[in-house]
Amino acid sequence: MADIMRGLLVGRMQPIHEGHMDVIRRILGDVDEVIICIGSAQLSHSIKDPFTAGERTMMINKALTEHGIPASSYYITPIQDIACNSLWVAQVEMLTPPFEVVYSGNSLVQRLFLEADYKVTEPPLFNREIYSGTEVRRRMLVGEDWESLIPKSVIEVIKEIEGIPRLKHLSKKGT
Repeated sequence: MADIMRGLLVGRMQPIHEGHMDVIRRILGDVDEVIICIGSAQLSHSIKDPFTAGERTMMINKALTEHGIPASSYYITPIQDIACNSLWVAQVEMLTPPFEVVYSGNSLVQRLFLEADYKVTEPPLFNREIYSGTEVRRRMLVGEDWESLIPKSVIEVIKEIEGIPRLKHLSKKGT
């Protein structure tokens, strides 16, 4: 049996959008399996990080299923931030299956994995001005079209968890 090649993708996925889906499909063109690390898993209920790690896991699972990506080709692992950056790679290694290559556009993540002797690749971003969590959340707050930026199954999860009212409540000043 041939060796399985695994890649690691770290992202906050607040929420997962079509840009993420494009990156995941491209990664799966390079490797057999992708480990999707939900970064900053301890954060939730803020404008920048409104969704919990559990909610993000649900969104990612449903989006991958909707896009026809078989469950046998991915793992989803929440990863918390830690106070000591030099120990973070060891934490990731402890919480994930083994992997050979890291995909990240984050310079700190790149640096930490390079120093740990991993191959690091910066994935090409898909229409980043539009497909970003920041833009999706901004549109949610101001009532512009956000639904066209994310998979239909993720829209359903956001409605189920009342994500828009949560985000709008969190955006109030002085409360």
